[in-house]
Amino acid sequence: MTQLRTLSVLVENKPGVLMRVASLFARRAFNIKSLTVGETEHPEVSRMTIIAAADDAPFEQVTKQLNKLVNVLKVVELAQESSVERRLLLLKVQADESRRTGVLQVVDLFRAHVVDVQPDTVVIESIGSLPKLEALLRALEPYGIKEIVQSGAVAIGRGSRSITDQLKEK
Repeated sequence: MTQLRTLSVLVENKPGVLMRVASLFARRAFNIKSLTVGETEHPEVSRMTIIAAADDAPFEQVTKQLNKLVNVLKVVELAQESSVERRLLLLKVQADESRRTGVLQVVDLFRAHVVDVQPDTVVIESIGSLPKLEALLRALEPYGIKEIVQSGAVAIGRGSRSITDQLKEK
């Protein structure tokens, strides 16, 4: 059954690693829905959060192949119920004087923030889960969305264990 799968991949923080990981997905014809990379608490290690739509068996093959890549240190699939996932959304909304009050009410309702105001538009920042951000977009759509920029997802497992702790156990 095809579903969205989230991988947290610890890699050596070196040039070319991102390309090798992304090309592995491309060779297997997986469409990466979201890809975010950043340093961890250890500057020599980066964490990739990868979301892709995949069936169980092919996805298992990709994770096995990821583990074989030289610069990959650890691969963990994050289940939705045992992890926290967030995205950042910036959107520019039509908000002239006659519409601004309505836009600001929606912004408050979703606990978003206005980060720029111009005479005819506002730029809104929101951080949250994909369903929350999609609901915000639906609520603001009648006002006229001019532009959307969004980050990929970042995700972390719940509880006291971390996957970087597991590196020390190797």
